[in-house]
Amino acid sequence: MSSAPVFDAIVVGTGQAGPSLAARLSAAGWRVAVVEENRFGGTCVNNGCTPTKAMIASAYAARTAARAVVGNSSRSIEQWMAGLKGVTVYPGHARFVGRTELAVGLQRLQADSIFLNVGGRPSEPAIPGVDEVSYLTNVTMMDLDIVPPHLVVVGGSYVGLEFAQMFRRFGSRVTVVETGPRVVAREDEDVSLEIQKFLGEEGIALRLGAECISVRKEADGVSVGVSCKAGSPRERGTHLLLAVGRVPNTDDLALDAAGVAVDKRGYIEVDEGLRTTNPRVWALGDCNGKGAFTHTAYNDYEIVADNLLANAGRKYTDRVPVYALYTDPPLGRVGMSEAEIRKSGLKALVGKRPMSRVARAIEKGETNGFLKIHVEQGSKRILGAALLGSGADESVHSMLDAVYSKLPYPEFQRRVRIHPTVSELLPTVLESLSPL
Repeated sequence: MSSAPVFDAIVVGTGQAGPSLAARLSAAGWRVAVVEENRFGGTCVNNGCTPTKAMIASAYAARTAARAVVGNSSRSIEQWMAGLKGVTVYPGHARFVGRTELAVGLQRLQADSIFLNVGGRPSEPAIPGVDEVSYLTNVTMMDLDIVPPHLVVVGGSYVGLEFAQMFRRFGSRVTVVETGPRVVAREDEDVSLEIQKFLGEEGIALRLGAECISVRKEADGVSVGVSCKAGSPRERGTHLLLAVGRVPNTDDLALDAAGVAVDKRGYIEVDEGLRTTNPRVWALGDCNGKGAFTHTAYNDYEIVADNLLANAGRKYTDRVPVYALYTDPPLGRVGMSEAEIRKSGLKALVGKRPMSRVARAIEKGETNGFLKIHVEQGSKRILGAALLGSGADESVHSMLDAVYSKLPYPEFQRRVRIHPTVSELLPTVLESLSPL
């Protein structure tokens, strides 16, 4: 091995947090090394948000659209990193060989500060027969050049449902197999049931309560064995998508050599400032288990950079949960869910309004879903919201600052909003509160 050049910081991985962190540190005068073994941009740019949302937006020429967007985004990030003053890019896989030293191929790199932004990958579950069949993941779905005649999706959560609806609209027959009693089980029951309703109306078959799942190769594709209370014991399809979660890319970093601890699922343990058990190493993005979203990864970068460069004292525990499910219509979620409120023991009120009573939704002919907001009974502060309907991934931001600031709902109602929008009806939802 060659001698190890010394940097102020090493950033491993170029997902949402890594490039911005490297740029900000270099702008502050730090000498930074960036290590990337695959395509620049991480999951979001290459096989997550960017290509899947391009496909969702347009069934026409979807494959061409997705490839064009991804290629341009990834190359743009790579060129940006290579052109930054004070930044040196090393292609390859990084492994620790000491507490502050990494090996990238035959090259060794040293730094006082190391930032891991290595992301995650699709989980490969131990389903009986899975080693004997061909299957797709959210990554390899991008390589399809045909519309599957019958796509069987194992997993009825966020990724599985987005692909299920997408390919149903492309023309596939689609069956979703889910072990739980309802889809997206972390959401409130009324949200799950409404999603099941509109997916069913589009012709997507749902096999719920499939507690025991196995797969088997067939002459014309694959079959999935299910132990549902109703329906046939096997679902036959031409293609199989496994959408059963993700695992962090932490198993091949030699973390033990750096004294960096992981939990039982492989996620890197961090404190509230995202520092690991080695005080010279930080973990950002999907690999720390503190948020599986592009926006939480970017917030990780902001927390670490502000703490290092401005001694800001920021913590990941200060952020309010906010995310979207990109079915059509989408779900926008912020703050506490109904289940979380009940578990906390808070006395709460709930307001709810169907999208069939929202002018903007009626005008667009998109009336599936509802708007639901929770408030604390005593303080009247807004606790959270589940907005399922046209434009909900955007209108949910109308609730975000209110939840962060613990705004009493009468104050929220006094602000004037633009007509005609979905957001203008949010104050009206709060006119008909009832005990949770």
